[in-house]
Amino acid sequence: MLPVATTQAQLRAPGAGTAPSLGQAQPQPQPQPKAPAQAQPPASRTPDASGRQKVRAVDSIAAVVNNEVITNRELDERVKMVEARMRSQNVAMPPGPEFRKQLLERLILDRAQLQLAKESGLRVDDQMLDRAVAGIAEQNKMTMQEFRNQLERDGMAFARFREEIREEITLQRLREREVDSKIQIAESEVDNAMASNQNANLQMEINIAQVLIRIPENASPEQIDQRRKRAEEAVQQLRNGVDFAKVAATYSDAADGLRGGEIGWRTPDRLPELFVDAVAKSNPGDIAAIKSANGFHILKLIGTRKAEGEKIAGAPSVQQTRVRHILIKVNQVVTASDARRKLGEVRERLVNKAATFEEMARLFSNDVTASRGGDLGWIYPGDTVPEFERAMNALQPGEISEPIESPFGFHLIQVQERKRDDVSRERQRQAARQVLRERKSAEATEEWLRQLRDRTYVEYRDDADRRP
Repeated sequence: MLPVATTQAQLRAPGAGTAPSLGQAQPQPQPQPKAPAQAQPPASRTPDASGRQKVRAVDSIAAVVNNEVITNRELDERVKMVEARMRSQNVAMPPGPEFRKQLLERLILDRAQLQLAKESGLRVDDQMLDRAVAGIAEQNKMTMQEFRNQLERDGMAFARFREEIREEITLQRLREREVDSKIQIAESEVDNAMASNQNANLQMEINIAQVLIRIPENASPEQIDQRRKRAEEAVQQLRNGVDFAKVAATYSDAADGLRGGEIGWRTPDRLPELFVDAVAKSNPGDIAAIKSANGFHILKLIGTRKAEGEKIAGAPSVQQTRVRHILIKVNQVVTASDARRKLGEVRERLVNKAATFEEMARLFSNDVTASRGGDLGWIYPGDTVPEFERAMNALQPGEISEPIESPFGFHLIQVQERKRDDVSRERQRQAARQVLRERKSAEATEEWLRQLRDRTYVEYRDDADRRP
């Protein structure tokens, strides 16, 4: 994933891509384009044991996507990359054939998005790409040559890395244009959200994991029945004691499937209402199966807890925290263990008074706040992602946290001071509007991706399933 500079605003609880979604109706699918009949794998001739020439496939085709092909070499590279990431995150590996099918589906969806971006004239020029890559090198405290050398030592060709970053930026801009720009929040929705949160300062947070078995748009009864059977098969696996993360990686069509399906700690207003209702009477570990417009959802309640801090949307007076941090991001160069180890060393120096927080932030932080010593200023409840806020709230002024993981990387956090402050009516409305936008964005993104996939011509080649 593309590492980008993290500001205070970017530490807000994530929207699209983090919570599962139910989706609203989008424009109807367009007619499907025809696949090129001439698409064939390249070949070369090599002598066999008898000296005769024989044809050897250099790279075979895994799937045809509209008028382009995905080769098995591309699929192999993606398998190796995701396998390494899953092992580093201790996620159980699914069976090999199922794993390849899941990754092939993700490649198909990515390719369909990139094709749409190209057709609509959306492109990332070399100048923009150079700035993004230079920013990544700077975040890792390296010159461009040092960064390039490190990538190549890790087995990543620099040219390939650049193209992956170009694709990541392109997909982000495409979703912003196709989904986020079309989301509208009515003032009446904000009023209702604020009313429902009134006097709800101490809310519960819930952690849910999901397996999504997606149903195509305008699916036939036979297709729905096929997807229902697949969902029942996943549920049976869970009943037989198979780890939920492994089942998610094997069956789930959601983006978080290969990460074990866990959504993370969220307050109910940041989750689809259907999910909240499904687990309302569940105990931790319980499994619930529901159907939405997008498909069949298998939900596991991981846990519940009281939300720390007070929520702006319903609080006339809240506690503010002045905080600073040192952020080390995890990317193609820096692993999670590297980041945790480096921050442990930094913390030891700070605790022993061998350096100041400002000095260490300027030297090591990958955040734009590094130049001002890591200072994030005054933070309201709800301004940061739950992992960061939970760690911050547990600290006394002056205390330095252990390395804390969030979706942005690993942090050292230090609380400088706290105070109580009245929340203006406009800020309350702004917070409620942001929560609504996050929820709608997640739902609309999932629905948009489903429709895009449904109108994409895909032809699977048999040799893709025969490969190990």
